[in-house]
Amino acid sequence: MNIVIIKYNAGNIESVNNALNRLGVSAEITADPEKIRKADKVIFPGVGEASTTMAYLREHKLDELIVSLKQPVLGICLGLQLMCSHSEENDTDCLGIFEEKVKRFLPKPGEEYITKVPHMGWNAVNQLKSDLFTGVNENEYVYFVHSYYAEKSEHTIATCNYIQPFSAALHKNNFYATQFHPEKSGTIGAKILENFLKI
Repeated sequence: MNIVIIKYNAGNIESVNNALNRLGVSAEITADPEKIRKADKVIFPGVGEASTTMAYLREHKLDELIVSLKQPVLGICLGLQLMCSHSEENDTDCLGIFEEKVKRFLPKPGEEYITKVPHMGWNAVNQLKSDLFTGVNENEYVYFVHSYYAEKSEHTIATCNYIQPFSAALHKNNFYATQFHPEKSGTIGAKILENFLKI
């Protein structure tokens, strides 16, 4: 299977590659449009800031390329947020694959010391849908690091609750995305990556 991890100016690419290696899978890290188009599966990871990353994607025409892909694509963390229509992080227009808007977590008044931002650490996911979660039980714990979240919608295939319920994962057509980091989520994350490779 030909698997590509999109190379761009956001971090965490090596962590994703290492997680695939642990599954016995080799991936190519590349920004080459032809290699990305010809891949069987594409992973769009990310740790970074929305506006500078979108500027980079536009400058290198990766924005148009990602939206045009027909094979299964998995966005991770910032990858999920950039697949949405707009992010409150520096008022950034994103790829628009999902119609959802990305908002900043705002702790409820008086609860700032209870619910800190960023949301960081292990949290349960539930209301699981889609083949991405085959063999994964409700309320399994996965690893999150984020200050912004996508609203719940018709595309939500997993929910998490931190300050309020939000989309832990999204799916539309050939595009899948997780707000959590499957590559840092132990055996559950490995199962989710494995499921994606079987889609």
